[in-house]
Amino acid sequence: MLSSLKAFNLLVMFLLELSVYAAVAMWGFTTTDKWPLKLLLGVGVPVGLIAVWALFGAPRATYAVHGGGRVLLEVLWFGSGAAALAASGRQGWAAAFAGIFLVNAALRLLWNQ
Repeated sequence: MLSSLKAFNLLVMFLLELSVYAAVAMWGFTTTDKWPLKLLLGVGVPVGLIAVWALFGAPRATYAVHGGGRVLLEVLWFGSGAAALAASGRQGWAAAFAGIFLVNAALRLLWNQ
């Protein structure tokens, strides 16, 4: 049973990672009326975040961070998703996202994931 819960928690983290991209893209496409800027923010910012996660946060990251650096990366990473939701006018979704992240992070810490 515990191994299933641990696997589910890792799935939740993966879905949270994907949700950051969706939230930031939604923010980018809704932040302005100017089409070129919408495209730049809606596509460019998620691509930049993909690069950051691939370099520092992914399981096989080139420059994987650990300890306090990992905590800082995750707070900034998932915080950007929550902030993007809030900036898009979805404060309830932002609060839910942040809450799910906090529970997920606590369980990963507890279970050494």
